[in-house]
Amino acid sequence: MSLSLLGAAAQALPAQADAPAQPVIGQPAKDKDGCAKIEKSLPTLADWPKVDSRLKGKAGDEQRIAEILKGMTLEEKVGQMTQPEIAAITPDEVRQYAIGSVLNGGGSWPGGKKYATQQDWLNLADAFWNASKTSRTKIPVIWGIDAVHGNNNVYGATVFPHNIGLGAAHDPCLVRDVAGATARQIRATGQDWAFSPTLAVVQDDRWGRTYEGFSEDPRITRSYGFEAINGLQDGATKRIGYNGVIATAKHFIGDGGTINGQDQGVNPSSEADMINIHGQGYYGALAAGSQTVMVSFNSWTNADLGINEGKLHGSDKALNQILKGKIGFDGLVVSDWNGIGQVTGCTNSSCPQAINAGIDIVMVPNDWKAFITNTVAQVQSGQIPMSRIDDAVTRILRVKLRDGLFESQKPSDRSYANSDEALKDNWLARDAVRESQTLLKNNGNVLPLKPSSKVLVVGKSADNIANQTGGWTLSWQGTGNTNADFPNATSILTGIKQNLGDANVTFDATGTVDPKGFDAVIAVIGETPYAEGVGDLTRKSLEAARLYPEDLAVLDKVSGKGTPVVTVYVGGRPLYMNKEINRSDAFVAAWLPGTEGGGVADMLVKGKDGTGYQGTLSYSWPKSACQSPLNPWSPGYDPLFKLGYGLKTGQRVTIGQLDETSGPASCTSTGGGGTATEDLSIFDRTDVPPYTSQIGSTENWGGTVIGPDGTAAHTEINVVPTDVNVQGDGLKATWTGAGAAQLYMQNTAGTNDLRGYLNADAALEFDTTVQQAPANRTVISMHCVYPCFSEVNATKLFTDLAGGPKTTVKIPVSCFDNGLDFEHINTPFLVYTDGTFQASFANVRWVPKGAKDPDARTCSSLT
Repeated sequence: MSLSLLGAAAQALPAQADAPAQPVIGQPAKDKDGCAKIEKSLPTLADWPKVDSRLKGKAGDEQRIAEILKGMTLEEKVGQMTQPEIAAITPDEVRQYAIGSVLNGGGSWPGGKKYATQQDWLNLADAFWNASKTSRTKIPVIWGIDAVHGNNNVYGATVFPHNIGLGAAHDPCLVRDVAGATARQIRATGQDWAFSPTLAVVQDDRWGRTYEGFSEDPRITRSYGFEAINGLQDGATKRIGYNGVIATAKHFIGDGGTINGQDQGVNPSSEADMINIHGQGYYGALAAGSQTVMVSFNSWTNADLGINEGKLHGSDKALNQILKGKIGFDGLVVSDWNGIGQVTGCTNSSCPQAINAGIDIVMVPNDWKAFITNTVAQVQSGQIPMSRIDDAVTRILRVKLRDGLFESQKPSDRSYANSDEALKDNWLARDAVRESQTLLKNNGNVLPLKPSSKVLVVGKSADNIANQTGGWTLSWQGTGNTNADFPNATSILTGIKQNLGDANVTFDATGTVDPKGFDAVIAVIGETPYAEGVGDLTRKSLEAARLYPEDLAVLDKVSGKGTPVVTVYVGGRPLYMNKEINRSDAFVAAWLPGTEGGGVADMLVKGKDGTGYQGTLSYSWPKSACQSPLNPWSPGYDPLFKLGYGLKTGQRVTIGQLDETSGPASCTSTGGGGTATEDLSIFDRTDVPPYTSQIGSTENWGGTVIGPDGTAAHTEINVVPTDVNVQGDGLKATWTGAGAAQLYMQNTAGTNDLRGYLNADAALEFDTTVQQAPANRTVISMHCVYPCFSEVNATKLFTDLAGGPKTTVKIPVSCFDNGLDFEHINTPFLVYTDGTFQASFANVRWVPKGAKDPDARTCSSLT
């Protein structure tokens, strides 16, 4: 593999006959502005490099750590390794259990208040701090937060463009400045630790976290990784800077390279590709002195290459041998949300394999008390060596010392605490938005518009700040937000009015106003908010017209009427948009600009920004619906717009008519009358189209759709969201016993030919925890439009699972082959009972060959 196309910033030693066996990487070369240079090419590394971190601490640190460690009990050491969620622990429990760190997940706020003030955040931060300082050890607690594009959990904070937009700017200094501003925002609310930056080198844009990656190109990720850490940690060398916070390089390793872009899926890369593609961002980040690394949810497996690391949370090779050994990382390794529970043989509260593999702090949001009890017992029994515990706590204390926490004041007395100015960095955000705009088409030099232009603005995202900020904004998925939730923000529509004047702007979201008489139509279209898992397209195509048909409909209303159409795409990944581009005279990729939509508008209007359009693609743009993965090193690389493409203002390039051939709704085959080879995902943290989750009962057998908040209720049954494998991935259903009721997942628009799964010895699989055994007969069924259905008796199955740990249930689909018409299935999963019963369900799917797994149920056990 040649990496000349990748051009990752490099300090690795070129391969020479007399060179040392292991390459060494230090600080990157600098560009003319003094920031990490985006190099043109990267030497291929034959091995994992040793990374020379510039943050080495102070003389005497190690002796001080050893003295603290010597005075700690085992329970206090395990307490330092435990990270609960703020909603699941009190300050007094932090003191009582000697807790080393806390976190708040996306959409978690002090007191559960979305509109918590800076003072509310600081009050809780002080309470945690004071509790830790009055514990027996007096070791200060640290609070980690997912600040991935600004301090995005906090009401009123300026939110910067997501990383995909920063990648398009090709400006490492901008990344440093945004990261520095984010650090100040975090200090304004009292946290110590940012769970950012994401260093994924995304290879398949169907992944729902594509926008969290700077680029598919490792050279950008390498340079940006250095500057993101530099900005967050305030240029740290011996101590993290006075205005900085602890940064996190995440997620180690290969989260951007999973098959089909499936979140938490399998990365089949060779070790060489892990080194030369997926490792690059870490070389930059660790050279800058990143003090923490977060482990990835994905697996690293390729049977053909003899790689079988499985879930990386349990991989000794990835964490101990590579990260801590070869690379030489001396900071702390933190798990992701309940990540240890995904390791084979482990639960959310018990996983000696993960700790032995090298995880130092375990993110165990809710089950933290059980985790402490279990881990102490596992040390006492010898399952976890005491030396491993001591190494973990040494690393935790090292990071806390390097952060200056032992000499620090309480959070409310630190720099920028409660600073309204620090929380609102509108000008920097607006500049970042301007730099990230990528002009893909500008026929007839429609852009920039004259400042006197009279425009018609259409499209669902023109006046929708939730859409322009995307996921990881106030809530985890970025859903449930309205413009009122962003008091300091500017929508794109408002920015257009600022530039052209209210009198020159007419807004009609659906495009029913006649465009005649306007100088231009500005259509703002694109994706709606999503985050990890929920945003995965998996087997869906990249065709925007299928995903968001309302956008094409509005363009059809305004295009071809003699008025130039300028389309602004707001979204977290490149999509197949030939139809939309054809209906546009100019087309701008605005990505997810954050709260300063005015920066998008600035670039549309002549004279508002002297530099004009400068952004270039950091991701290749597809020319067909199923063109993913799409990277310069992919076989047959043939994008519509190549990596690095982007028009400059005034550049005269005409884009001709593009092929509008629609792709299939699915880019993988379910087999039809053949043999299925891909999983059929039905519910994966959210509904997977065409299926929707519903409840039915005597109250409404027609079905009540479970809302985007994961809730629905009848007298006979109610559903709420719950954690089964990861945060909010499951539905907890409670049958009250008031009458017959069912939970089911159905294609309400028609049926699907699933004969290929019967041919492939597939199994219906789902992950479940059973809280209460069924009181009456309970069945699992599949329907081919009622009354065409087949069922199995699951009463004993659920009774046996009651009160136990999470279990993956596998039922051969052949058990339903007694009257079920597999060619016309509309309901592939249904649970029905008429008595009391409570269970949680997650990751519902049909899996080819699953019926042959040793742990698959037998049909005879379900009669």
